[in-house]
Amino acid sequence: MGEQLAVAVTGAPGAGKTSTGRELARVLGAALLDLDTLTNPLVDLLVASLGGQGYDDPQVAPQVRRARYACLVGAAQDCLRTGTPVVLVAPFTGERADPQAWAVLARTLTEAGGEPWLAWLEISAGELGARLRARGAPRDHAKLADLEGYLGGVDLAPPLAPHLAVDATLPPQEQARDLRRRLAPAPR
Repeated sequence: MGEQLAVAVTGAPGAGKTSTGRELARVLGAALLDLDTLTNPLVDLLVASLGGQGYDDPQVAPQVRRARYACLVGAAQDCLRTGTPVVLVAPFTGERADPQAWAVLARTLTEAGGEPWLAWLEISAGELGARLRARGAPRDHAKLADLEGYLGGVDLAPPLAPHLAVDATLPPQEQARDLRRRLAPAPR
C-alpha cells in the first residue's frame, strides 16, 4: 500500500471549501472529512452546556478548536491507515499561518500513510461579501450585520505554509479538476 493523497482544503468562510472539497473527494475517490459535518452537532451541545455564545466565544474557543481538529485528524488517520485517500475541509487557520503548525499536521498525516497537500481557495473581499450575502446562512448573520467590518478583519492572505492556490471564483468542478491535475506524487 503506497501513500494516499491527504488534501487539506482551506480558505475564508464562504470561499467554497465544502463545495470544492466535496467535488475534489469525488474526483479523487477520496473520503470527504468536513470539520463542520464531523463535529458541529456535538460542539453545539458543548458550547451550550458551557454557557458559550458560539464557537468563537473566548470562554470555549481554544478547547473547542483543539477537540474539533483532533476529531478531524483522527478520522483522516483512520482512513489513511486503511488505504483510503482523504480530503479534509476546515479553516486550518493555525496551519496556514504557521509553517511549523502545517509541518506537524503534514507529519501526522504522513505517518498514517498520507501524502499531505494544502489547497488554498483564493477569493477577494468583494467576492466573499457577495457570496455571504447570497448564502444567507444562519451562521453568517453576525457577519452580515456588519459585513464591511467583518470583511476588514478576514485574513485573505495566502498561507505561509507551502500550498496550491486555487481560484475560488471558478465552479467547484473546475477547481477540483485543476487541483487533481496539480496533485502529483512528487516530494515537496
